[in-house]
Amino acid sequence: MVDSLKTLNPHVNRRTVFRGLAGFLAGSPLLKSQQDPFRDHSRVPALGELLNAFDFEPVAFAKVTRQAYDYVSYGVDGEWTLRRNREAFDWVELVPHGIAGGGPVQTASNFLGMNLAFPMLIAPTARHGLLNADAEAATHAGATAASNTPLIVSNNATFPVEKIAAAATGPWWFQLYPQQASDYNRQTLEKAQALGCRAVVVTVDQQASVYERSTHDLHLATAASPVPVPTILGGSGSRRPRANPYRVSEGRLWYEWSLLDELRRMVKVPLLVKGIATGEDARLCLEHGVDAIYVSNHGGRSLDYGPATLEVLPEIADAVQGRIPILFDSGIRRGSDILKALALGASAVGLGRVPLWGLGADGPQGVQRILEILQAELVQAMAATGRPTLASIDRTLVRTEFL
Repeated sequence: MVDSLKTLNPHVNRRTVFRGLAGFLAGSPLLKSQQDPFRDHSRVPALGELLNAFDFEPVAFAKVTRQAYDYVSYGVDGEWTLRRNREAFDWVELVPHGIAGGGPVQTASNFLGMNLAFPMLIAPTARHGLLNADAEAATHAGATAASNTPLIVSNNATFPVEKIAAAATGPWWFQLYPQQASDYNRQTLEKAQALGCRAVVVTVDQQASVYERSTHDLHLATAASPVPVPTILGGSGSRRPRANPYRVSEGRLWYEWSLLDELRRMVKVPLLVKGIATGEDARLCLEHGVDAIYVSNHGGRSLDYGPATLEVLPEIADAVQGRIPILFDSGIRRGSDILKALALGASAVGLGRVPLWGLGADGPQGVQRILEILQAELVQAMAATGRPTLASIDRTLVRTEFL
């Protein structure tokens, strides 16, 4: 055999032939030498086989583009805050009541005049169209199917808000990035309120956004992706070129506290401020007539080397003293995480990346399923710790060891 091959190619020798044969055999599916014996990679798991939020992430990764996954997943700079948001939950222990009684677990509450079956909302996140063709309309449909979970529609949504609002009957809020042009703010807010938004969230934690400074520069460069960003008024928005050499957008550097006074006059529904991370800012929110405080660090996408939101939550709760509700997000992955946030002072929580994993994995059904899993986990955690009602949850439920 080798002699015959040499006739065709004089450079072939015995070693070359056997090396090629060994490579062929090693790659043969009959030997299974290239397969992981511990996991089944032959198919994507069915929706009913996904048992917790973490199960959805690899499915979404397998189904969406790498550009879409990276845009959703990564954070700013070295992603220290992104990691710390998750680690902080490991620094909080749950302390159960041995004998609690009180009957079945009750999770219903009233948040800013809106009845919630569970103390959770979908946090405002941009560009759902990267994950599913029906974008925020699919997210809204899935959220509504999961016990009418409210969706906070991002100012940078893929679809105009009219299309999102019409996709389902569940409650929705609107998130605003204010502009210096008062007419824009007024028209945007009037349109959102006329379409039925139940509250307005003003985001203030991204005044100096730089999207390409992460260690994952190429990943976060998708912030300049060709996917259009429609405005609330139905047109197609686009990012303005930066006017300085430092890649810092100047569109929000003018924010001052007087802005809230101006917006307060435009908003007839409850007004929240998102991005509060200190007790001092929480007290200033109270002075400016805000209806609720939204504790958030943008999921680690805004400022690196800032504290985890769970670390600052007790300070903010102490500053507020129950005068207005507190919404909380960043890092939540399990029902027990929700319970810890409630114990440290949150009235309800926002879910950012988690519903996006559901959306990427299986559209509206994936959103519904992942929310229902967290709802069930919250009920289980409350039952296991002997806290049958939301009113029974307080700081005696937890021991904290923040580093």
